[in-house]
Amino acid sequence: MTNTIEVGATAPVYPHRIDSSALSPSLAALVDDVVTPGLSREALGRALDAGLNDVTAALRAVPVAEGKLLERGISLVAGANPDLIVLTQNLRLPVTRAASELVDRNDPALYRSLSLDADSGGRKSYTPDLLLLNRRTDVAHLVDVKRSLGSYELSRIAELKHRMLAAALVVPDLLYKEYRRLNAKEVRVVILNAANQRADIAGGVWPLSHLDHLLEVTGAGAAMAELRDLFQRRVGQNWTAALADQARITCERTDVPSLAPGDDAEPRLTPTDAADDPGQSDQGWRHRPPVSIGFARAPRAVGA
Repeated sequence: MTNTIEVGATAPVYPHRIDSSALSPSLAALVDDVVTPGLSREALGRALDAGLNDVTAALRAVPVAEGKLLERGISLVAGANPDLIVLTQNLRLPVTRAASELVDRNDPALYRSLSLDADSGGRKSYTPDLLLLNRRTDVAHLVDVKRSLGSYELSRIAELKHRMLAAALVVPDLLYKEYRRLNAKEVRVVILNAANQRADIAGGVWPLSHLDHLLEVTGAGAAMAELRDLFQRRVGQNWTAALADQARITCERTDVPSLAPGDDAEPRLTPTDAADDPGQSDQGWRHRPPVSIGFARAPRAVGA
C-alpha cells in the first residue's frame, strides 16, 4: 500500500482516513477515563473544600492528565492504519555512553548502519511516550509528546533530541529481540508539540497538526484537536460547577436569624466563625543490516 498525491495538490493524501462520526464516542470515552479520577466535579469540589494545597494539587494535575490523554488519543487514531504497530509499555531504553558519543561526535550518516545492543546497561535511560513501527515501510518513529514547549529553553530541547537519537540506536535490536522479530530498517525521532508552536520540521519538532503525515492517516491531527477541545471544555465545566457547589454550601453553612413577628427591619447575618485553616503550605554496538537513524521527515511538495 503506497501513499498517493492528488494532481495539483501540495500535500500527501493517505489511503487511511478518520471517520469523525464513528470516532467521536471513543474520544469522549477517553476524556471520561482521564478526567474522572481527579478532575471530576466531585473531586474538584473536595479540593475546594479542603483548602489551598488541595486546589493547587488539582490544578497541577490538569497538564499531566492532558499529556496522558494525548498519548492515548494518538494510539487510538493510529488504529486507523493497519500497517502501524503502536508500542507504549515497557519502553525504557538505555542511553549508553557509547551511544551518546556516537551521536555527539558523528554525522548521522556515519552511525546509521549501526545498531547497539538493547541489553546494554547504563545509568541513563529514555522512555518514549510511543514507539510506532510501520510494517509496510519498516520505519519506526520514536515519539515524545509535549503538551507545550513554551517553557522549554532551546538547550533543554536540544538535550532531549540528543537522548532520543542515542536511544534510537537500540530500537532495531529491541524490536527484533523483544517483539517477535519485528524489523526496523530506519528509526526516526520526533517531538510532537500539542501547542503547535516552536515547530522545527527538519529538526524533529513537529506540531500536532502534522500527525496525519506521521501516522499516514488523513484527519488524525483534526481528531486530536477535537480531543483536546473536549478535555478542556470538560475540565472547565467541572471547575465552574464545583465553584457553584462550594458557593451554595458556604451559604447553607451561614446562620440567618429569624425576624420577630411584625419586625420589618433588614435581617442581619450572624457573624461566622473564624475561617477554616487551609493547612500549612507545601531514567558495544554490533553490525546489523543497514539501519538509518535520524529525524522524522516532512512530506515533500509535488515536483520537489
